[in-house]
Amino acid sequence: MPEDPRVTRSRALILAAAHDHFVAHGYVGANVDLIAAEAGVAKRTVYNIYGGKEALFRAVVEESITIAERFSRELAAGIAAEGLEGVAVRLAGSVLGPRVLPLRRLLIGESRRFPELAVEYYDRAPGLVMRTLAGHLRDQPGLAVDDPQRAAEHLAFLVLGAPLDRALFDASAVPEDLEAVALAGVAAFRRAYAAEARPAPG
Repeated sequence: MPEDPRVTRSRALILAAAHDHFVAHGYVGANVDLIAAEAGVAKRTVYNIYGGKEALFRAVVEESITIAERFSRELAAGIAAEGLEGVAVRLAGSVLGPRVLPLRRLLIGESRRFPELAVEYYDRAPGLVMRTLAGHLRDQPGLAVDDPQRAAEHLAFLVLGAPLDRALFDASAVPEDLEAVALAGVAAFRRAYAAEARPAPG
């Protein structure tokens, strides 16, 4: 049976407000009554849908995972059309964007409180992106890839590793020339994995 549209709308408002509230105040400092007010719904509505702060926090993380899974499917479809360069630019923009990065920073801080949630997030979000990239690297023309998973890790670090490390500690550190950084990372990856750079056997 389809969900009542009013509940669907309330759910979307609550999740959006909860994401921003948790990012701003952390898990411990978050207040469900304030989240309800920021979402423009009655606090009873929040408790009826989610039950409490922990369930609401988990729902915010689950929504982020769902977005990452959709993004991974789009990446898989985009590799053939856009090449590694287009995919790299989209990946950097997504991971270092204003919704993913603050939540990732928050979840790292709460990993001792929610260890299984942190592991699940890694497996179904950045881990899934790595597996998606790995699944397509062998098919890239001009590249010699013996270990796709390791190659995917190299590509991801070259594209966004250093900016991501800085941004996890300093929210203002995302470079303005993010596209140029991503493209330079792909260029370095192509040089490292160029088929002609491999010595001929025997």
